Amino acid sequence: MASLGLGGLNVSARRKSVPSRNAAVERRNLITVCRFSVKTLIDRSCFETIDDSSPEFNNFAAILEQILSHRLKGQITWFGYESPRSFWDYIRVACRKVSHNCICSIENMENVSSSRAKGRAWIRVALMEKHLSEYISTALRDFKTTRRFYEDGAIVLGEEANMLAGMLLGLNAIDFSFCLKGEGLDGNFPAVIDYTPYLKFTQSSDSISSDEEELRTLGSSGSEGSTPENIGPPFIMDENSWYNKCKRVEQKYRLALEQKGYLEELVRLRENQLSESISQNKLLLQRIEDMDLAHKMEKEQLEYIIVELQDQF
Repeated sequence: MASLGLGGLNVSARRKSVPSRNAAVERRNLITVCRFSVKTLIDRSCFETIDDSSPEFNNFAAILEQILSHRLKGQITWFGYESPRSFWDYIRVACRKVSHNCICSIENMENVSSSRAKGRAWIRVALMEKHLSEYISTALRDFKTTRRFYEDGAIVLGEEANMLAGMLLGLNAIDFSFCLKGEGLDGNFPAVIDYTPYLKFTQSSDSISSDEEELRTLGSSGSEGSTPENIGPPFIMDENSWYNKCKRVEQKYRLALEQKGYLEELVRLRENQLSESISQNKLLLQRIEDMDLAHKMEKEQLEYIIVELQDQF
């Protein structure tokens, strides 16, 4: 009986762990594919302008939309029913504190009516303004509002939220060009992520060298019965090897270029933050000096009043 009880406890524990594991895998998948999409956007921007026709951007917009819609609470109606919500309802409340924000402009757009379409327009405007990372960071800092709009287990409430704000910072180095009247703003259809660009298999250098060694071994074992016509594959393998090496060098160059742009943007952001901190520090010091001066004058006045009262007594 005791063993049966323990077995039942293990089964119930496993059943409870399955939903939490699935939620963690879902969050990790969305964040990982978002990082891949940002890298592909940065790579593509080195060769052409990113606009609505770019498949890399359409995929990134779909990924970001699903991240911001992950475990988003519905809106309770007067009759007690829960109606679906769009992430724009959260963004327009949480991002009002961003200086020179585009919230009111998007709210007043005539050709954009649905909440989902306004959210998609906001993504495009924020990218063109190079403020998408700032919007996301400001929204995530408003934890009270975020907690009100999202359920437990949402990406914006977990540790992945800080990663999201950091990886979006690299997009500030890209010049985007969008049309805010196109089909991409159609809010009647949900966003669909295309995972196929990120499922390419890249063979490692160790694996390539082991394959070459295996082919050489097979070639040497059958060299006795070979004819001059069979000496082609090694040369083909050498060409493939050089091609793979060139591809790896190109990937390293693009990665270095991406990191360079990201670091430059990060340095620019930190310099702006430092200058703002210095100016605020100067204002605080000036305020402290003014308060000290006012305190001294008030103290002198009180001392003078005390002396007069003593003389009167």
